[in-house]
Amino acid sequence: MTEQLLEHDALADAVLRPVRGHHAFESCVEKLATSIRLGIYADGSTLPPERELAERIGVSRATLREAIAALREAGLVTTRRGRGGGTVVDFRPGEPGSRMLARPREELLDALDFRRIVEPGAAQAAAATTLTDQQEAMLRAALDKVNTASSKALHRQADSQFHLAIASLSDSALLIDAVTNVQICLHDMLDAIPLLDRNIDHSRQQHDAIAKAILAGSGARARRIMESHCDDTAALLRGLM
Repeated sequence: MTEQLLEHDALADAVLRPVRGHHAFESCVEKLATSIRLGIYADGSTLPPERELAERIGVSRATLREAIAALREAGLVTTRRGRGGGTVVDFRPGEPGSRMLARPREELLDALDFRRIVEPGAAQAAAATTLTDQQEAMLRAALDKVNTASSKALHRQADSQFHLAIASLSDSALLIDAVTNVQICLHDMLDAIPLLDRNIDHSRQQHDAIAKAILAGSGARARRIMESHCDDTAALLRGLM
């Protein structure tokens, strides 16, 4: 299995974990839409077969079909019939700076404070974990995807996936949920400001340093660099949003 497939499967497992509670339909829609918006299932890719996807999310196939119908109505997917058909993602991320804020500014700024607590902890937890070869390969693949993104819109998605990859290494369901929610808020904010080349370069340097600290098992260093990374992003957003 290639590093790209390892990364994709790990991120899909992190976001599409079985739903809890009685709101299976709504939760299924949210998880699928999140995986599409963050680029885990990229534009033009085909979603897994119904049976596999329903088992992964922990819902019935009937509920899954209703959720996919809602995504189709929202313009996030299309359905191809016949041999070789399936549910195809139809979502192209907009260029950063091209959208208005999707939520109240105060709510989004609060998410930055929450991120400052959650993501450094996720990095420290990942560094404290004895990683398998597959987990190390997944983290390296996520880092490479950020560094080689061919556009700013794809960089934004790959950035979120890198942070989700770190959270997935902790194997904590609550921590993964927290980072996923933070990244959705961050995605909304970064879509509302221009993505600057200098900031991208700085961010890549920090990503490299965070990954190296995690792979070296240095929890304190991973936490410290992630805190600085969160602070720099928050300063940019508070200034430009």
